[in-house]
Amino acid sequence: MNCTTSVVEALLFDVFGTVVDWRESVSRQAKTLLEPRGIAVDWRGFADAWRGKYQPAMEQVRSGRRDFVRLDVLHRESLMDVLQEFGITDLTEPEIDHLNRAWHQLDPWPDSVPGLMRLKSQFILGTMSNGNVALLVNMAKYAELPWDVILGAEPAQAYKPLPETYKTAVDWLGLTPGQVMMCSAHNSDLLAARACGLATAFIARPTEYGLHQDRDCKAEHAFDVVTESVLGLAHQLGC
Repeated sequence: MNCTTSVVEALLFDVFGTVVDWRESVSRQAKTLLEPRGIAVDWRGFADAWRGKYQPAMEQVRSGRRDFVRLDVLHRESLMDVLQEFGITDLTEPEIDHLNRAWHQLDPWPDSVPGLMRLKSQFILGTMSNGNVALLVNMAKYAELPWDVILGAEPAQAYKPLPETYKTAVDWLGLTPGQVMMCSAHNSDLLAARACGLATAFIARPTEYGLHQDRDCKAEHAFDVVTESVLGLAHQLGC
């Protein structure tokens, strides 16, 4: 542990992609729900298309073009577009709602839970996610993620990488920015957190978007910690 990380008391994690494997989880759940209906598509492509609408949907809120709404709302709006794009037109409203909740039940990467359990022995653990509170709580119960606190977009009423998202979390914890470490597989997320004074840890997830991922395959900046897993983070932080 270096002099920067030695003062850290809380670790806040990006969740989608860093802690959980959204791509395989969403594609599996969509396939399970829709293939019995006689619907057969490229399910990973379906998950990718849905995720592809994530940033543009949040940008509508970040830019002030619409008021803050929970990610569940944005996900459902995006899902309606993706269903149309894939020619899936005969789902009932309950089926659409059920499919939208796929994001509440995402499988963790194999190292996530054991790594978090080790880190929990010495640090406050929390989310720093654009997911809404209900989504993250349900996911934590499903995946056995040992969070102490749920923080991020909904408490701040702002989506990352806006500064108020990170600053609200620090304030709610009653800590200074330097006492909080942002942990993420996304370079831009860490740069935004660092600009707010947080310590930073890059956790590589080079297959988040599949085998041909072309971004965030490695740390592109000098972050405080660079590792290939949550277990690796625990090791570097002395847990």
